[in-house]
Amino acid sequence: MLGLGVAMAAITFGAVSAQAETILKASHQFPGGKGDIRDEMVQLIAKEVEAANVDLKIQVFPGSSLYKPNDQWNALTRGLLDLTSFPLDYASGRHPEFSATLMPGLVGNFDRAMRLNDSPFMADIKKIIEDQGAMVISDAWLSGAFASKKNCITSPDTIKGQVIRAAGPAFEEMLAEAGASIASMPSSEIYSGMQTGVLDAANTSSASFVSYRLFEQAKCLTAPGENALWFMYEPVLLSKQTYDKLTPEQQKALLAAGEKAEAFFNEEVRKGDQVMIDAYKNAGVEVVEMSKSDYDAWLEIAKQSAYKKFAEKVEGGDKLIEKALAVE
Repeated sequence: MLGLGVAMAAITFGAVSAQAETILKASHQFPGGKGDIRDEMVQLIAKEVEAANVDLKIQVFPGSSLYKPNDQWNALTRGLLDLTSFPLDYASGRHPEFSATLMPGLVGNFDRAMRLNDSPFMADIKKIIEDQGAMVISDAWLSGAFASKKNCITSPDTIKGQVIRAAGPAFEEMLAEAGASIASMPSSEIYSGMQTGVLDAANTSSASFVSYRLFEQAKCLTAPGENALWFMYEPVLLSKQTYDKLTPEQQKALLAAGEKAEAFFNEEVRKGDQVMIDAYKNAGVEVVEMSKSDYDAWLEIAKQSAYKKFAEKVEGGDKLIEKALAVE
């Protein structure tokens, strides 16, 4: 009988231990295990959290396998999703201020992007995120490019007549002003759009240009180069409802993992543009860059379209842009 009692106690203890482990769900739209830096950030967070031995585990669902790209913000802020790597501009329909995180020419390079992270501009953006029930645990800015099945996109006149996928309303407004037609879709749908003829061209992050294998559809790639018009904020976000339910030890482990993922990102992301360029050249795609005069011409169009409309339509939009431009 004693042996049975000990055995029963062991079974009961095992059940309690199993129940004590908290399992979080992380979702993102990017290909899993294909070298996409956003997937690698989330996987690193999961690995670090498990190694911390605080009875916390993260299950990662890449490739839109748990939530569709545009559904993640609502799920996260409602506490239905725990963690996501998320292009913040995807939620600009609900919070138009987020369009400032994908505004043509606003960032320019990775060094300035890192300075923006701790600026009054990003403090305003993060306050909106937090007020809606989420929190940033890893900052991430990605540079981006243009690609076309027709011709190289350099000066504004080279986009005329093309149907392009533009990430976010600010780029859509600028490109439409230059004579393009716009087709809106997540980056995960660009390949099929170009393959079926729905799209002539696209702009998205350098990472997406590689991980989605868009070189199989493109004739010419316009790399960021020294005149990077496209930068997008794609942080790792955590549900505040989830965070508040964790133990102090689990909270500490998760935040530490987020910091480590951000450090990893900042070290690796600068290599991404060259990885993209090499992949496209190896696939026989022509690779060009915008000249300073091309960049300036685009920026002038952006100021008369995207910047102007943002200031007019978004409460405090002009002040928000001023804060971003004030960062040296």
